[in-house]
Amino acid sequence: MTRMHPHSFHGKHRLLMPCQAMLLCSLACFCAIPLSAQPPTGRTAWWREAGFGMFIHWGVYSREGRGEWILYQEHIPLAEYRLLAEKFQPREYRPAEWVALAKEAGMKYMVITTRHHDGFCLYDSRVSDFTAQKTGPRRDLIAEFAEACHREGMRLGFYYSLQDWRFPGVLPHGGPLSREILEPMVQQAHQQVRELLTRYGKVDILWFDGLWPADPEAWRSKELCAMARKLQPEILINDRAGLPEDFSTPENVVAAQGRPWESCFTMNRTWGYAPYDRNYKPVHEIIRLLASCASQRGNLLLNVSPDGDGRIPVEQVETLRRVGQWLKQYGKAIYGAGPSPVIAPNLGFSGRVGNKVYLFLQRWPGSTLPFAWCGSRVQSARLLADGRTAHVEQKDDRVWIRGLPDYPPDPYMNVLELEFDGEPKGTVPAYR
Repeated sequence: MTRMHPHSFHGKHRLLMPCQAMLLCSLACFCAIPLSAQPPTGRTAWWREAGFGMFIHWGVYSREGRGEWILYQEHIPLAEYRLLAEKFQPREYRPAEWVALAKEAGMKYMVITTRHHDGFCLYDSRVSDFTAQKTGPRRDLIAEFAEACHREGMRLGFYYSLQDWRFPGVLPHGGPLSREILEPMVQQAHQQVRELLTRYGKVDILWFDGLWPADPEAWRSKELCAMARKLQPEILINDRAGLPEDFSTPENVVAAQGRPWESCFTMNRTWGYAPYDRNYKPVHEIIRLLASCASQRGNLLLNVSPDGDGRIPVEQVETLRRVGQWLKQYGKAIYGAGPSPVIAPNLGFSGRVGNKVYLFLQRWPGSTLPFAWCGSRVQSARLLADGRTAHVEQKDDRVWIRGLPDYPPDPYMNVLELEFDGEPKGTVPAYR
């Protein structure tokens, strides 16, 4: 991934206080995103229904355990870094177990770093000698991963960094690159994307990164994306080759868009394996992010960072399993969800699936749950944690849900399902 650093060309990440985030999410749901209840159609339909995916950052840097930017940050000579690649021999790499974990977590697609900014290919590239086939592993790691995904019906995504720090002048980011340096790097990118899209069966997602210099014309991005679509007609392409393409990719922030979008997040603060980084998000925070994205018709792409042997850290495994357990109970409120015209910003998020509105309750109200600005009749209310029904009292656009337990039954996130008599509608916007 592109990490924030002094030379980064990406915008700064915004951190919001919970109350700010809740208010902005409510505003976004009501004002910024179309409220059509129609399910998505076309190439992006499966992806927009999926809601939740796994990101995987893995490479030479994983063996060292200091994050994915060590070649840059530690100014490691290329010859020395190549020696590290020889020592990268993932004896515990079992991609079938990764796929099984993703499915257990309720994830519907996986995106793996086929090549990061350091230029190391996890597959056998004919246009590079810095690959998993020609160095330490002596095998095509992507072939094994793709086979595992296809075997289990998991949607397959390839991350590919356009820039390559091994080219002279690219590291550090000093100034404009000469044509003599840039053109070979661009040519390599086109050739390697062709390789990735012709060797591994169906590829569902092409996830670009590292557009530096930030000039899509210099990278011939239109030509690159057109080639990808010719080779894989149903492929989805993100916006990081400098073109809008199919979906936007806000990073480490939930930022709803008026088009398909996906927020990618780390589980701690590092994309690549870093055992010293103990800043793990708790389970309830991961679920909050998932609900925030789903309620605004966005996806969550959550990163895991296997170590140099190919083992996903136990903290990440345990978190994903707990999220998966939560989704077994509450998945109907996440998959295929979108923004709701009926909101309860004093309590949490709200999402809509058909004629049902789901209230994601960050703040438990006690035995009575009040909300307002409701322009249609609530027919029934059910707490998904235990299936109990609650009494609905409604006066004009004000609603009271009575008979809930005094204390929240779910330790992570409780969800109340509201079924409406027809289409859910709001009255005047709660915020203008």
